[in-house]
Amino acid sequence: VEYLNYYNYPYYWGGTSLWGGDMVPGMLVPGYGSLMAPPSGAIPAQVSGYVATEEERHGNDDPHLRSCLAVTGHHILAIDGEIGHVEGFLVDDQTWAIRYLVIDTSNWWLGRKVLIAPLWIDTVNWDDRTVSVNLTRQAIQAAPGYDPLVPPDRAQELRLYKHYGRPDYWTPREEAKRPSIRA
Repeated sequence: VEYLNYYNYPYYWGGTSLWGGDMVPGMLVPGYGSLMAPPSGAIPAQVSGYVATEEERHGNDDPHLRSCLAVTGHHILAIDGEIGHVEGFLVDDQTWAIRYLVIDTSNWWLGRKVLIAPLWIDTVNWDDRTVSVNLTRQAIQAAPGYDPLVPPDRAQELRLYKHYGRPDYWTPREEAKRPSIRA
């Protein structure tokens, strides 16, 4: 009772089946019922009510928002061909921005990991499980290596951005320095 009260779970012994009114113990999790399809024996009014509730609940969801796990394993397509796959991500613990994709090139070159910034991605193709980047295979292959045991510091980031010839993300740009014009 204390355990169920702590997690605000319903008591399972209140019905006729093994798990009370629920068919399986997982259905005891609060909100679980709203994640499931309506029961097959539901009358049309209940089904339409369920559908309306789900549409309202997910009405503002971003259809482009995906889990990082969904991209892990996608193949990297450079301008001139494949060069590895996404192994993971480095996230800024202050802003929660994804700073880098960790690319494993061991399928195409002698096993090494390199970093690519999300801004350098052209497209993500969910059907083909590919990530296209505006970089050459040679540039990715020659990039500074990434050691997962050593978090990148600013000096490593500078080397990376200099290698790729890209502007860094931490230096304010001229556009940001200009005063805004208000009507």
